[in-house]
Amino acid sequence: MSVLAAIAVLGLLIVVHELGHFAAARLQKIYVNRFSIGFGPTLLKYQGSQTEYAIRAFPLGGYVGFPDEDPDSTIPPEDPNLLSNRPVLDRAIVISAGVVANLIFAYFLLVGQAATIGFQEINPQPGVLVPQVLEETNSAAMQAGIEAGDVILKVGDRDLGESAPALETLRTIIQKSPEQPLELEISRKGEVMPLTVTPQAGRDGKGKIGVMLAPNGEVVRRRAENIIAAFTSSANEYQRIAQLTARGFWQLISNFGENAEQVAGPVAIVAVGAELASNNVSNLFQFGALISINLAIINILPLPALDGGQLAFLAVEGIRGKPIPSKIQESIMQTGLVLLLSLGVFLIVRDTVNLAFFQELFQ
Repeated sequence: MSVLAAIAVLGLLIVVHELGHFAAARLQKIYVNRFSIGFGPTLLKYQGSQTEYAIRAFPLGGYVGFPDEDPDSTIPPEDPNLLSNRPVLDRAIVISAGVVANLIFAYFLLVGQAATIGFQEINPQPGVLVPQVLEETNSAAMQAGIEAGDVILKVGDRDLGESAPALETLRTIIQKSPEQPLELEISRKGEVMPLTVTPQAGRDGKGKIGVMLAPNGEVVRRRAENIIAAFTSSANEYQRIAQLTARGFWQLISNFGENAEQVAGPVAIVAVGAELASNNVSNLFQFGALISINLAIINILPLPALDGGQLAFLAVEGIRGKPIPSKIQESIMQTGLVLLLSLGVFLIVRDTVNLAFFQELFQ
């Protein structure tokens, strides 16, 4: 059930994105002849008065089709309600509406969470928790004897204390100390002991020790007292998630070689969502908001076959005063679509092979 719930959330976010494009076009009286969830062979379809609605075999996204792109369309090429005949601004609204829809939907998911079950908060306790030691060969943490569940209380002469910024303080010290021994004081099952760890230099030159870090403290869940508080707390949580997501994308782009393996496909995303749902179905609120914001950021990137790529074409058209020749646009978009689908298939295969139950079949 948790897997189905995660798939449903992912599918809902795709529908929301495509509905953004669809609604922006129809509200401007622009013709839309196809609304599709997924790509490839049609599984289900319904022909409306103007638009064909379809669910297709490969759930790697969706698309909204326009008669301008249909060689069998009977609409006259000069019709003012064709997308291609509208001003640049009208077309930009349609293209960007999917991203806007995902961003708005993410916020209202958080409002729903704040009003019903609330957000998790931490009553801080001394130190920084190490919830996981990464399974890297000869990582600095493994060499030092750090274990999952340890709480780092001090680094050098600096007491990390109970403040919320303690985690960022520790991370900054580690990153600024590649190949330099750090004296730690940790708490393990109530026993305080010293350890020495020497951060290893990453490809970016920053120190790393090979652990996950988390605030130390008791986790509590607080629900908003009224609707105004729900909107306010949701705005704060939205800002936090958006900043973390943008920071993650920047780290991926600026240091792609080291972080490329962290790129996840639909299978890995569903697996994470299923794990969260198995712990608590209410986690799907925040999971949905996070993925929705990620979809928005990915789609706005100026890459072929994505909304950002089409907006880039419009920007060039606005500067030149005339569009890029259609054959060039089609060639770029088709190449981008092939690369995007190839990446999607690769990530699906890789993430499926890495699933625990799949690996158990070959043990």
